[in-house]
Amino acid sequence: MGLECKKFFIRGHVQGVGFRYHTSQQAAKLGLTGYAKNLLNGNVEVVVCGGSQSIIEMGCWLQTGPETSSVASVESESMPFQCITGFDIL
Repeated sequence: MGLECKKFFIRGHVQGVGFRYHTSQQAAKLGLTGYAKNLLNGNVEVVVCGGSQSIIEMGCWLQTGPETSSVASVESESMPFQCITGFDIL
């Protein structure tokens, strides 16, 4: 199992609804590290690093997010692996 990192951009009603907190909880369940950050345009950026299968599972979870959110779309891009410890809410 290879380690990788992926960056996701989540658009919709995703700020002010606990999206980043729930994302950090989901990342912990999947053993992923990285961060979730609110962007000025109202979107959320999520970077996760870890096992390929866990990243795929996170990508699927991000499609709907927590019940409090309303995800309109998710875009992703691969990025070079970084050794990140923990999961930060920025």
